Amino acid sequence: MPTTTSSSSFSSAASSSGNRQADVFSRLASSDPEVKLKALREVKNQIIGNRTKKLSFLKLGAVPAIASALSDSECNSILVQSAAALGSFACGFEAGVQAVLDAGVFPRLLRLLTSSDEKVVDAGARSLRMIFQSNQAPKYDFLQEKNMEFLFSLLNSENENVSGLGASIIAHACGTTVEQQVLCEAGVLEKLVILLDGSLSQREACLESLATVLKNNPEAVSRFVGLEAGRYLSSVTELTKDRYPRTRLLSCLCLVVIYNTSPSYFLNMGTKSSLVTTLLELLNDPGQSGDEAALGLSSLIAEKEDLQKLAYEANAIKNIVDILKTGSELHPKRLQGLFLSLAELCSKLEDCRCSFLSLEMLDLLVNALRHNNADVRTAACICFRNAARSVKNLSAGRFTNDHVMLPLVQLLHDPSSSVQVAVLGALSNIVLDFSSPKSTFIEYGGIKQLIELSKSMDPNARCSALRALRNLMFLADNKRKELFYSEVKAQGFVSLISDPEPTVQEQGLALLRNLVDGCINSIEFVFDEEGLILDTVGRQLRKSPQAQMAIQGMYVLTNVASGTELHKEAVMQQLFPQPQAESNNFMLKFLQSHESQLRSATVWTIINLISPSSPGALDRHVKLREEGIIPQLKNMVNDSCLDVKVHKRS
Repeated sequence: MPTTTSSSSFSSAASSSGNRQADVFSRLASSDPEVKLKALREVKNQIIGNRTKKLSFLKLGAVPAIASALSDSECNSILVQSAAALGSFACGFEAGVQAVLDAGVFPRLLRLLTSSDEKVVDAGARSLRMIFQSNQAPKYDFLQEKNMEFLFSLLNSENENVSGLGASIIAHACGTTVEQQVLCEAGVLEKLVILLDGSLSQREACLESLATVLKNNPEAVSRFVGLEAGRYLSSVTELTKDRYPRTRLLSCLCLVVIYNTSPSYFLNMGTKSSLVTTLLELLNDPGQSGDEAALGLSSLIAEKEDLQKLAYEANAIKNIVDILKTGSELHPKRLQGLFLSLAELCSKLEDCRCSFLSLEMLDLLVNALRHNNADVRTAACICFRNAARSVKNLSAGRFTNDHVMLPLVQLLHDPSSSVQVAVLGALSNIVLDFSSPKSTFIEYGGIKQLIELSKSMDPNARCSALRALRNLMFLADNKRKELFYSEVKAQGFVSLISDPEPTVQEQGLALLRNLVDGCINSIEFVFDEEGLILDTVGRQLRKSPQAQMAIQGMYVLTNVASGTELHKEAVMQQLFPQPQAESNNFMLKFLQSHESQLRSATVWTIINLISPSSPGALDRHVKLREEGIIPQLKNMVNDSCLDVKVHKRS
């Protein structure tokens, strides 16, 4: 018959476990070498793969005690067990790494590598490798000659753990193009590839290091591919079929780095297809390989429509969704990678977006928006952003209901700037569908928060907030525009248009362009406070701005010039202010620009200024002729841009 265990039984068991750990800990300080050795073995065996017990022993102060045993003893057995225990604390456990480093034992572990006892060397190398898998590991300066000599002494070692340690140091510490170059020139690639034919641990350490040295460095990739006429590239490719999941993953990640850096080495569609298929298979691995495979897949297919099609045809979306729907608690890194992979699949292909949304994924995405890990929330927002590129699903209102909109608006207050920027990207697409000034987004205070974020200290957040506001004002009715302007005012716009960041200025002008587009009442916004906004636009255009800023600024003037006679004359005043020397005739420069959009925007402004239905059109035509604008237009009759040519003829 079934039995139950009382809470007192659990309490008793926990107390007993704590007592045993305290007993083991007390024996670490024993003066009897045999007692100490046995205690070290017990600690090591208890904490292997057990984060809970690692934390319990950390709280007891076990790491300093073990570090003391390592430093004070000359007994090889104690050295081996001490190093092994410290390595176990550091393995996949950041608090353990920090405790080991805080104990000041790192130099002593390095000295173990010079021992005459092979077991001591092995234990020291393994422990150091665990430490160098963490971002907390000490920085290793490859530019110092003595450090480079030490690195090569490790790589040249016949001990597989020592040579693997050398590779691990490279994987951890090589982070700049200069360091990559120094390592390549020193011959590190030639040393690393030898490890591809070594043991399992050597191969895996080698693959991690190769990916680090080759990343975003075409010269390093070319050098690697050229080794023995491509033999080692073929070796890495062959390892994607290895029987060990970790080896398959690392070889795939290495190939992803090579492909992203130098795509010309992957012209064979079969190789690409095999890489996609292998990563998809690895997604089902329950361990660390599955976690990292998801991020590897997202990196591989990012911005590559051909690979996205391959992944889609390989049923990637359903496979990923099935994993997300398992109900089991997934590691944050895996969740992040899965959502980013879905986001990339939905970035370009409408079939992918429709397939994704047909699998009832919105609830899972909404839940991810509330995840306690910022990277997961960011990835979910990016997924929303790309899924919302589907005009069909956007028009169906799938993203604008309370269930979706409330958590998105709440994330505008997220403490993580990366989450804020990501959710702004999602909202930028979703707000295009708002058909009513009483939308859920506005009711939840979305406009006020976007305006607040447009003042953020983070330029990316400012730019993203303005992009969302720009889309919110696209073809908006006057009621929504007035609601928005009542929060910003003229001074607010002046700050945006004069922002020190060019991209923020551009988005500020683009927002203003949409605000003044439409009816006469919309144009009146730029005349508030005696035309302060319009004066600022004119001043910015006269500063010879970057092309994209100039395009948006000219479209502001185009929209203003579509209004009344008063509006047209106000635009003329900005184009040709008094004194005349101030203008530097920027209109002529814009008409001669290499940017076709800027030429087109400038032509549109001229068309609106000299429209025959306007009473003052003739006077403005004369002024434009005097300034050389009309003659320049005649020279553009055969403009290379059809849009400019059509506008000019109109």
